[in-house]
Amino acid sequence: MVRKSRKGRQEWKTYKNVFDSFTLRNIHTLASKGYFKELTSPLALGKEANIFLAEKDDGYVIVKIYRLENCNFNKMYSYISTDPRFIGLDNQKRKVIFSWVQREYRNLLTARDKIRVPTPIAFKDNILVMELIGDVADQLKNDVPKDIDGFFEKVVAQMKLLLTAGLVHGDLSEFNILNDNGEPVFIDMSQSTTIKAFDAKELLERDVKNVLRFFSKYTKPRDILPEMLEHFEKHK
Repeated sequence: MVRKSRKGRQEWKTYKNVFDSFTLRNIHTLASKGYFKELTSPLALGKEANIFLAEKDDGYVIVKIYRLENCNFNKMYSYISTDPRFIGLDNQKRKVIFSWVQREYRNLLTARDKIRVPTPIAFKDNILVMELIGDVADQLKNDVPKDIDGFFEKVVAQMKLLLTAGLVHGDLSEFNILNDNGEPVFIDMSQSTTIKAFDAKELLERDVKNVLRFFSKYTKPRDILPEMLEHFEKHK
C-alpha cells in the first residue's frame, strides 16, 4: 500500500528549497487546478528529472519535474529535431525542454491506445503529471518476474503493438519497463519517435539489443530483430 510521507508538509518545505521559482509556480498552478494536492515523497532523483509521488483526494499520481538547469539540452535537441512532429522547433533551451515534456505527453497518449503505459494527465512547461501504476510498480531491473520467458514474450508483443501505433520507444531497457504483477508497463517515453523519423529504425534496433541483453542474463531469448524489422517496415 502507498503510504504518505511521515514528514508531510515539512518535507514539502524542503522541496521548495530545491526547485527554482519558475518550477514552483508551475507546481502551484497544477496543484491549484486539482491535479494533485502536494508532493509527498521522491521516487527517483535523476540528473535531468526528479520523479515524485503526489497526493490527490482520491489517491496518488506521479509528477515528473525536469530540472531546467541540469537537462542535457543538446541531447534533447538532437532527438526532437528529427521528429517530424516538431519540425522547425527553435534551438532555444527552454523551448526544447518544454517541447520535450509535451512530446512525452503526446507519446503516452498515443501509446496507451495499444499498450500499457502510465496515462498522462496534464503537463505545464517542465512538469508532467501521470497515472501511478499499481502500488508503485518497480523497474524490471529491480523486480525480475518468476516467469521470465513469459514476461519476455509480453515485452515483445508490446514492442510490436507500439509499432502499430506508429511509435518506436527509442530508449527501451530494464530501466524503462515496470513489472506490475507480471505485466510489463513501458515508461519514460520522451525519447520515443514516430516510425517515419529518419533514425527510427536505428532506435528500434537499439531497443531490441537492450531487451535481448537484459533477458539473456536469465534465459535464452530468441532473436527478435528480424520480426521487429519486418513489423517496422509493414507499418512504416
